Amino acid sequence: MTIAVTAATGQLGTLVVDALLERTSPDQVVAIVRDAAKAEPLAAKGVAVRVASYDDPTALKDALAGVDQVLLISGNEFGQRAVQHRNVIDAAIANNVSRLVYTSAPKAETSTLPVTPEHLATEQYLATAGIDHVLLRNNWYHENYGQTLDTARQTGSVLASAGEGLVASAARADYAEAAAVVLTTDGPVKPVHELAGDVAWTQDELAAALTEVLGTPITVSQVTAEQQTAILVEAGLDEGTAGFVAGIDAATAKGDLALTNGDLRALLGRPTTPLVETLRALA
Repeated sequence: MTIAVTAATGQLGTLVVDALLERTSPDQVVAIVRDAAKAEPLAAKGVAVRVASYDDPTALKDALAGVDQVLLISGNEFGQRAVQHRNVIDAAIANNVSRLVYTSAPKAETSTLPVTPEHLATEQYLATAGIDHVLLRNNWYHENYGQTLDTARQTGSVLASAGEGLVASAARADYAEAAAVVLTTDGPVKPVHELAGDVAWTQDELAAALTEVLGTPITVSQVTAEQQTAILVEAGLDEGTAGFVAGIDAATAKGDLALTNGDLRALLGRPTTPLVETLRALA
């Protein structure tokens, strides 16, 4: 069984390939990449490297030739992702790929996260595309708080407008391993996995973890979304990015990242990685 991983040189894709190599032989893994030079470490492991961008339907069709399964890792070009994802899905269908696995967003049908609309559009396209598919709705990554750690180190504070909203984040490697488990499971698998960490934490608990890691007291500065946006703009972010950050906190306050259901733990066969462990590695 040949398994293709798109965006295979990205932060998640690299980890997925490594997890696959623990479960299958290199000649069964295909790395779809935009830059062959960046993929040299993968090629050195015996993985087949094929070059195709999400914007090139012809190259994608060629790259997925002879593939049994494909992991479509969602792109990062906001505003273009729905079309790009459709290009990959269409190429998979053209090659009679038996199953497509897609990394989506948590609670995609109802979430107000700014990243969700393109994920939902992709899910809706898959629902009508006529290809067997599995949705991996990944909750937030611990690694998303690397910048928060750096800012806390400098200011002694976490700026937030999330209130008491919970975040059930997990390590990127946890999600990568789960994807590899799904891709290497023989027979039927659940069509939708809501994946999240074992523990849902508040901003105060994030500050406590940062305090432990940095060895200095870190507090939380809770502000309104408008105040948060203004503070971030004053600190140098453009208004779009600042609004995006505030939008994530608004969705967090509504509970869009709070789900903990044990699904990720079940796929891994072990507890998910604690937040403090990833923060310590980032520090």
